Amino acid sequence: MSSSERAPDLPGVIRRPVLRRRDGTTRRLDDAIAEEVPVAFIYNDSPFAVMMATPADLEDFALGFSLSEGIVGAPSELAVEAVNRLIEGWELRLRIPDARAAALQSRRRSLSGRSGCGICGSELLEAAMRWPAPVGAGVDITGDVLLRAMRALAPEQRLGSATGATHAAAWADASGVLGPVREDVGRHNALDKLIGALARAGSDPQAGFAVVTSRASYEMAMKAASVGITLLAAVSAPTALAVTLAEQANLTLVGFVRAEGYAVYSHGERLRG
Repeated sequence: MSSSERAPDLPGVIRRPVLRRRDGTTRRLDDAIAEEVPVAFIYNDSPFAVMMATPADLEDFALGFSLSEGIVGAPSELAVEAVNRLIEGWELRLRIPDARAAALQSRRRSLSGRSGCGICGSELLEAAMRWPAPVGAGVDITGDVLLRAMRALAPEQRLGSATGATHAAAWADASGVLGPVREDVGRHNALDKLIGALARAGSDPQAGFAVVTSRASYEMAMKAASVGITLLAAVSAPTALAVTLAEQANLTLVGFVRAEGYAVYSHGERLRG
């Protein structure tokens, strides 16, 4: 560790010197910076993908990514054999059933991840697009519950508060009380980490809903629906493809969730008032 870097306050945060100009005054100080590093997913000793991510909650990331990408169908099918820190980044060595590994080889893609796009690098169009099966009935909540959950999320964003550079994904129960919260420089990574945390805890994806501090892209909607989440609420807008997927997957998709209200783009029957 260099002299310009101290031990991090939080996992996924480092400190670096910065010249800060405010109100006509310049100061040199240590600033909290979100880490963004390569994280390699290696299944049954075969490399599959490298994602740029924040190196925190990596076991949740491994499970959530494996479930939302359809690599495994249940948490019991994935074993995290090792989480290795290397000079180049991090390596997740994962073990899945032989039948799953064979299926993975048949759809294998050379994927160089970006914090903004988790399907960058897909070699074929059919590898980039997946249409999950329709989700179940799920929650029945009021608009006040939705807004309560989104308001509660900001104080729980420890990485975001420290660095100003991360997205968050959180789980809320049917009364709007938050459960797990996960953060990452990539919005889809944060959602994968949340999915992994829920799966590890044995939580029912139909018993609550997800709130995210990002736009609702196709991939966000796809990942939510793939694991049975029935309502996804985002602080920003959805994309047209996300709305199309949500309509087909029976997913309630809500955008622009702010203090003054929200916009419902699909399956508003789950949201009363």
